[in-house]
Amino acid sequence: MAHEFNGKEYEKASAHQKEWGARIIAELELKGTERVLDLGCGDGALTARLAELVPRGQVVGIDASRGMIETAREKERDNLHFLLKDIYNLDFSDEFDLVFSNAALHWVKDHGRLLVNVRRALRDGGKVRFNFAAAGNCVSFVTVVREAMADARFSGYFSGFDWPWYMPSEQEYEALARKSGFGKTRVWGENADRFFPDVATMIKWVDQPSLAPFLRVVADADGKAFRDYVVERMVEETRQDDGTCFETFRRINVLAEKF
Repeated sequence: MAHEFNGKEYEKASAHQKEWGARIIAELELKGTERVLDLGCGDGALTARLAELVPRGQVVGIDASRGMIETAREKERDNLHFLLKDIYNLDFSDEFDLVFSNAALHWVKDHGRLLVNVRRALRDGGKVRFNFAAAGNCVSFVTVVREAMADARFSGYFSGFDWPWYMPSEQEYEALARKSGFGKTRVWGENADRFFPDVATMIKWVDQPSLAPFLRVVADADGKAFRDYVVERMVEETRQDDGTCFETFRRINVLAEKF
């Protein structure tokens, strides 16, 4: 089942995701004529940047969250379009020169299926450039939210709960990418640990998108208590003496080419 997010709130709380994405886009060396697919486009800010760089090309952003797509569609233009579509249901074939994704694919559990779909969507010589969460990502949040899930007030809601993220090691993902049929493949890790400037900024990130899949299964009557539990513990775990809040961010980077 796809996760649902508030696109407008994500716009306000995703500064670090956009920083990572802007850096990756700056390294792409686009010619300006490419057809680009952005997987998990979110609010569409990075997708719009890609469209600026390919004025004679086309960019398509997809996301399974209606809230994200509604926000992204406000940025549409002649060479930029957004589709409400689940990544598992990609039905493109030999259409794109680049498939890009930033800070999204840890929400996709079956990357074997994902990579097969992506390879099919690429033209010969087309490239993949992904960045997403790796093993060791968000240690404080994962610890705190598991603690909240185990609390007697909330544990009943999480019977059979499907953990929302896939965060592999570099070695695991490199083997998976090669198995999926890509030719030239490079996979590397990145330490992107972050100091949020203050508690309020950290809480915005907790609220959107991190808590969304958990609050989805908690009844409204207990939702505020669950959220407050996590927020209070995150402040305790992450706040530094100077008022900043520290969290671990570990990334997988993927660059692959279809031969």
